[in-house]
Amino acid sequence: MDTMPTRLDQLLGFYADDPNDPFTIYAIATEYRVTEPHRAMTYYQTLLDDHPDYVGTYYHAGKLLEHLQKPEQAEKVYRRGLQVSRQAGQMHAASELQQALNQLLGLDYEDE
Repeated sequence: MDTMPTRLDQLLGFYADDPNDPFTIYAIATEYRVTEPHRAMTYYQTLLDDHPDYVGTYYHAGKLLEHLQKPEQAEKVYRRGLQVSRQAGQMHAASELQQALNQLLGLDYEDE
């Protein structure tokens, strides 16, 4: 009986064919994020190390680090992501990263 490969199986196949494609690495991290967060973080870390200009990594890696109870590392990721996204002219990403950083630092309060 033939079984259809899962999306993760397909992505891992793409990764085997081209381990330097940042989109594939990002997609694999996304697939693992809920079920295997530590494994997801290894893929995000690969992106941070080898593809630092891949702006989409920073928000999700920071959020995952928060989930893993590593707020200091999350703060570093958010701050670096702010620099990278601004340099790339990706202001929407920069705004999301700033909000995440503010929330992490407890600066997201609203005036009453």
